[in-house]
Amino acid sequence: MNLRLATPADVPALGALSRRAMSAKWEHLYRPEDFAAWIESSHSDRKIESEIADPAMRVAVMEDAGELVAFCKLNLSASFDRDHSDAANPLELKQLYTAPERLGRGLGARLMDWTLDQARAAGADEIQLSVWSGNHDAQRFYRRYGFAKIADITYPVGEQIDEEFLFALRL
Repeated sequence: MNLRLATPADVPALGALSRRAMSAKWEHLYRPEDFAAWIESSHSDRKIESEIADPAMRVAVMEDAGELVAFCKLNLSASFDRDHSDAANPLELKQLYTAPERLGRGLGARLMDWTLDQARAAGADEIQLSVWSGNHDAQRFYRRYGFAKIADITYPVGEQIDEEFLFALRL
């Protein structure tokens, strides 16, 4: 299993994995038009290509025998409202996803360890992330690393507004 930074050559495979993971986990919760709009705005190849090219973003991928099986995105500048935290230099973990058939095999843990190392190397004093209020498995995972809920926030998926939690880990 190889963990590395994504390159432009990874965009098609990363886009396909991203959309497959999102669809498997979330598609049933939304109207088709809302889900399609969200996928296009957040998980299109064009969006992923711009994230890989962005110097303020780190996109890590894990591959097994040349196949991308997990990824995460670390924004070196958190995008959440500063009223929720007094951190001076927070980073944002934007996504951490594993191929549906690879869940429970430690890939998320390896990506989280990478995230923590990157945040410390960048001099961050906090990592922030948004997690859907109904995603109890993810909340448990983040809590194992010391993340705690610091605010109730919302996240639009088309016309639907999801209730989310803002989690943070002080470093």
